[in-house]
Amino acid sequence: MNKKEISEIKKQFTQERCTITRICGCYVDGEKERKAEMKEAFLSLPEEEMFKYFELFRKNLSGTLGKNLINMEFPLAAENEGSAHDLLMRLRESRLTDDILLDTFYDKILDSIDLEGSFLILLIHAVYDIPGKSTDGQKMFDASDEVYDYLLCTVCPVKLTKPGLCYNAERGAIENRIRDWLVEAPATGFLFPAFNDRSTDIHSLLFYSKDADLFQARLIEDVLRCTLPLPVTGQKETFNTLVEETLGEDCDFDTVRAIHERLAERLEETKDAAEPLTLSAPDMKRLLYESGADEERLSGFDDRYEEAAGKHTALLAANVTSTRKFEVRTPDVIIQVSPDKAALLETRIIDGRQCLVIPMDEHVEVNGICVHPKAE
Repeated sequence: MNKKEISEIKKQFTQERCTITRICGCYVDGEKERKAEMKEAFLSLPEEEMFKYFELFRKNLSGTLGKNLINMEFPLAAENEGSAHDLLMRLRESRLTDDILLDTFYDKILDSIDLEGSFLILLIHAVYDIPGKSTDGQKMFDASDEVYDYLLCTVCPVKLTKPGLCYNAERGAIENRIRDWLVEAPATGFLFPAFNDRSTDIHSLLFYSKDADLFQARLIEDVLRCTLPLPVTGQKETFNTLVEETLGEDCDFDTVRAIHERLAERLEETKDAAEPLTLSAPDMKRLLYESGADEERLSGFDDRYEEAAGKHTALLAANVTSTRKFEVRTPDVIIQVSPDKAALLETRIIDGRQCLVIPMDEHVEVNGICVHPKAE
């Protein structure tokens, strides 16, 4: 799914556009025991409750694509009868009316989720009548092409509110506040099936993680039976390792700066694209070549990439470089500049030592005090 397709589904979580047919929930305490359950026709809920649920569901489809939101595919072996994929398909077909299927689903989540304390599992079923589009890209609401029948699972931590004082308007007094169990923003969840090319794709799903560096590994591998993606830090570490091992002794300041300058340029060029910029093995190999790596250094790169990241894995460009800062770090000094000013930093040999040179011909402050460069 791309940004536009995710946005199209998020827009359904309003009272005017609501397509949710049913909502089910299971409250779990800190001992992972099911304490309460709910099964409701969504439109029968009080209006104020609906708004609160809409907010949770929108957050479950928020964040950065490729970081918090990950497109995942089911391996063919994971779509057999009795598989996790089969359970999701039957839940969807039942429109969440089969209690046995719901109990099975809740138990699978409980056995795999890694959350401390209490939490709430929410599962909704919705039916979106997809509007057709004219040749100029405008939606035609009276010309539906397909119905998108889907589930959205949301797992939210439930925390006890902090103690404190409050004002009681009825009594006109300041008094101790009653502590409640509050449902917080989603920690994880998924949308099934995926809404790819504005159509139902039962072989894929969209996974959400609030923490881009901490995926629910057991939920992904044991329940959904999908391949666990590399987290943000993992992608950056993999990229850095590939650069260092490929360039070897040629991994100098100028080459690394050129790599990140080219990446920053491509990110700027594609910032409005529906799909985020990714780096496959051929993409990264070409990036290294354009930045100065010779053919000899690039020999065997495909095998090295497959071993480090995986044959079919692509690294998200925004995860491996920063568009906000260019950083140079030594054991004693850290220098940060804007990426578009990285060219101000250069290396020179001074008195037989390699030094990093920073021009001081503009405004300079030292601990907030303006200083003037010394004349030669």
